[in-house]
Amino acid sequence: MIGIRYPRTRSWAFATSVCAAFLASGQDTTRTDLRWFQDAKLGIFIHWGIYSVQGVDESWAFYNKKMTHADYMKQLGGFTAKNYDPSAWADLIQRSGAKYAVITTKHHDGVAMWDARSDMRTGAVPVRLGDVSYWLDGFRSPNSIVNGSPVKHDLIVPLFANMRDRGVKCGAYFSLIDWSREDYPRVTKDSTRYRIKDDPARWQSFRTYYQGQVTEIATQLKPDLWWFDGDWEHSAEEWEAAKVRAMILEKNPKAIINGRLAGFGDYATPEQNIPIETPKAPAWELCMTLGEQWGWQPYDTNYKSTRDLIHIFADVIGHGGNLLLGIGPKEDGTFTPGQVSRLEDLGQWTSKHAEAIYGTRAGLPNGHFFGPTTLSPDSTTLYLFLANGMRGSVEIKGLDNKILSAEVVGPGMALTHRVVGKISWSKVPGLVFIDVPEEQCDEWMTVVKVKLDGPVKLYRGEGGY
Repeated sequence: MIGIRYPRTRSWAFATSVCAAFLASGQDTTRTDLRWFQDAKLGIFIHWGIYSVQGVDESWAFYNKKMTHADYMKQLGGFTAKNYDPSAWADLIQRSGAKYAVITTKHHDGVAMWDARSDMRTGAVPVRLGDVSYWLDGFRSPNSIVNGSPVKHDLIVPLFANMRDRGVKCGAYFSLIDWSREDYPRVTKDSTRYRIKDDPARWQSFRTYYQGQVTEIATQLKPDLWWFDGDWEHSAEEWEAAKVRAMILEKNPKAIINGRLAGFGDYATPEQNIPIETPKAPAWELCMTLGEQWGWQPYDTNYKSTRDLIHIFADVIGHGGNLLLGIGPKEDGTFTPGQVSRLEDLGQWTSKHAEAIYGTRAGLPNGHFFGPTTLSPDSTTLYLFLANGMRGSVEIKGLDNKILSAEVVGPGMALTHRVVGKISWSKVPGLVFIDVPEEQCDEWMTVVKVKLDGPVKLYRGEGGY
């Protein structure tokens, strides 16, 4: 997927540098339409494409020469989506507690998952390269599910329609790269077709093509969110990133764009690793696989446990971010039972603790509580996520507020609390202990709701006189 083969560059440092580049570009980072995204907290990332036929690395299989490009593209003929049920997909996404979902419309292999027509030209004729058919000069996108596979119909439109019926926001993953196009410079990791400076007309041909696809998706699918990828291969100027951003916002002024449009996005996208400190980005999202791969692979059954997923999710939202959890359907459009059960478990927990999740903001800075926390938008309600099986008395340090009440989220049972170590003549607040009975604890992670006498106030000093 998204640079998983480049761990040194697909890091949190890279993501924050992208955000910094965006800030430097002069774009408006205070857009009010980021609010739904910041409130959503949980999204589902779906990697579906012809790579699921044989269960190989998505696009990277031929790029890294694990197989030939021709053999990789033969998977088009075996992609059936025969059991694809977009309504069932949308139901599963909704049951997980996710408020948005992102699906691959085109990966680096160039295979369009919608009825791509942006490259249609009069008089195009098919040609053969080995066992793979191509269209001279392009015709309805030669690498299209509609044009080249047994499916013969758009797969994205019905999913978007079903998600929107359920109030789930729709995101489109789109790779700027297209390693299958003859007018794209790169083909494998150690070979190139041409250099842009030597053949600018050829590069312009590709830009026209991919920007036509962007316009087509913006017009036909109207994504609420764009999840770009592959920007590392060229500069913002070469991609014409500012132009692409303008094209998208012209079609949908409320569209949100991720941070992988060469610095012209709205939020940062670290991958697989949780930042230690709360990021400085206007908004951010951790994309992480449920198993070890993005797309379906037969051996990839080492799914993260429900408990681990919930702890990761709580850590992310405690830092004010979103979790975009990656799943991969089989080529026939079905999900493995392990993926389904994890999403349903996650939905059970998010439903029970919804008030501590959706619409909240980053909680207390590190050091005040031994676990993730979130705050209500007005900062008068603090939610404590009791990580790692925390039981008994839980401690808050440096809280300079009076606690009006405390209770376990879900059961709503009132809890007792006490303040110790407070000296009457000192401005240093005492330590708060809240007692949480074992019988009120959640099997995966307990959440405690603490009502304060006003917006949260914290003591950040070193104590003493």
